[in-house]
Amino acid sequence: MHICIVGGGKIGFYLAQTLLEHGHEPVVIESEESTCQRLANSLDIPVIHGDGTLIEILRMARLEECKALIGVTGRDENNLIACQLAKKVFGVKKTVARVNNPKNAPVLKQLGVDIAVSSTDNIARLIEREVETAAIRQLMSIAGGDASLTEVLLPDNFKFHNKSLAELWIPEDAIIIFITRGQEVIIPRGNTTLQSGDHVVCVAKDTAFHDLTESWGLS
Repeated sequence: MHICIVGGGKIGFYLAQTLLEHGHEPVVIESEESTCQRLANSLDIPVIHGDGTLIEILRMARLEECKALIGVTGRDENNLIACQLAKKVFGVKKTVARVNNPKNAPVLKQLGVDIAVSSTDNIARLIEREVETAAIRQLMSIAGGDASLTEVLLPDNFKFHNKSLAELWIPEDAIIIFITRGQEVIIPRGNTTLQSGDHVVCVAKDTAFHDLTESWGLS
């Protein structure tokens, strides 16, 4: 998945590294030349030197091919502008903005940013959870974004195929609500088995969902 990150500081570097490790294709836009050089030397990804609030710079990042843009500069207004341009000019479906001043979060959401967060760790987890993929789809955000109702498609090579829920580790802050298998809806019990191709719907806090997908080999 192509994902554009505006801002190449510590947060931008961490996000790019994490996305790369998960098989995504990040591109970073950074205004400081020295930071661009450091990123280019550390990560094997495209790094663009320029202002991420300018259309011509965003075009250089092939933003029309990106599924998401994440603004993580040190200025809330720059993150907002980058997100607005991504949606209105390039048709990017999902935008995430770092909020340096938590009071600005409601304003950014009102102005069209899909996800406005002030925690570095939450940004990384939200990217995995909120940006839709073929395997993971968020159905509803809960408790101001601290938890979610999420549907997970178990892959063909699911390593716990035919294992019961009682045999699997499930975090305390995660609950399996129901499973769909073809046209059948299954209300899970401890002896309910999981099979490749199942759609598993769960409610979980951010950290618990991340731990669950990692434990099940889905991240």
